[in-house]
Amino acid sequence: MGVDCPKCNFENPEDTAYCGKCGTKFDLSGDIPPSYTETLETPKEKLTTGSTFAERFQIIEELGIGGMGKVYRALDKKLMEEVALKLIKPEIASDKKVIERFRNELKIARKIVHKNIGRMYELMEDEGAHYITMEYVPGEDLKSFIKRSGQLAIGTSLRITKQVAEGLAEAHRLRVVHRDLKPSNVMIDKEGSARIMDFGIARSLRGKGLTREGTAIGTPAYMSPEQAGGEDMDHRTDIWSLGVVLYEMLTGQLPFKGKNEQAVIHSILKDEPEPLIGLRSEVTVELGKIVEKALAKSPDKRYTNIDEMLADIRSIEKEHETKEVIPKVPVLKDLWRRRVPQILGVYIIAAKAIVELVSG
Repeated sequence: MGVDCPKCNFENPEDTAYCGKCGTKFDLSGDIPPSYTETLETPKEKLTTGSTFAERFQIIEELGIGGMGKVYRALDKKLMEEVALKLIKPEIASDKKVIERFRNELKIARKIVHKNIGRMYELMEDEGAHYITMEYVPGEDLKSFIKRSGQLAIGTSLRITKQVAEGLAEAHRLRVVHRDLKPSNVMIDKEGSARIMDFGIARSLRGKGLTREGTAIGTPAYMSPEQAGGEDMDHRTDIWSLGVVLYEMLTGQLPFKGKNEQAVIHSILKDEPEPLIGLRSEVTVELGKIVEKALAKSPDKRYTNIDEMLADIRSIEKEHETKEVIPKVPVLKDLWRRRVPQILGVYIIAAKAIVELVSG
């Protein structure tokens, strides 16, 4: 049974958060798993630097907050190496079906081994709190890089796009689709290479009751039209998202914008982005065509697969060679001052862990 849009009466799939015709956002707040309230009654206390989680992970710092929950950098005392630890929100973890789907997806995602993809490790539970461990990639996320750099050099944009596309090609070969590709999910590591993070998460969360406020699947600005409309998706949704990321790197702005999520979705479904050449004169016709094809609203008019897009990028890459070097660390005057306490914290935590292992 579908969901009728209250604004235009268009019938949508039951698990979508937005109308596929007019972009109206649906209110699904009443569809909450039975265990949601019970889970929220016993929330996991905030993890602080130096504290130990699950008797194994010593928290070094909080890295950020995403759609699934908070992400921490931690020292795995069992393996004596750093990992990224994602503590899943109670409203998501409370749904057993979602956790089981994610567990199954993670088994597949773990098979992806590629230099441009961050490794996924395990889904575990401690005292009712579910969490994911994954490879910790030192560096800066692409969103931050774009924000402080503005428009990236065309050669740099193509280089990053090529690396992300190469990672996606390996994932798609294994029939794994990311579904939430965006700059904040792409890390620029200490060698200046792009690494895609969070594989296997968005697909596992897709389902009835998970599109309400705070747990929407995907990020509106990077959603493909079929994803925004709640339709079936395949690997071509990742091609669309990569097209949005490339557009943003080249122009410093998003191709589809709005004052709120509903307006953004409506723009994705109905509007055409401003031509690249109108925003940046040095963009060539060939580069414009690559972005235009990746952002075709109909999946059938996009690249058939990521390898085709990758081939077009490689064909124009030499024309846009740049001497610009992707910085290995953020170029900020106070960077060292800000990082000293964190660096010292790592050594202190490591020393405590060694003492505990020896004494234990």
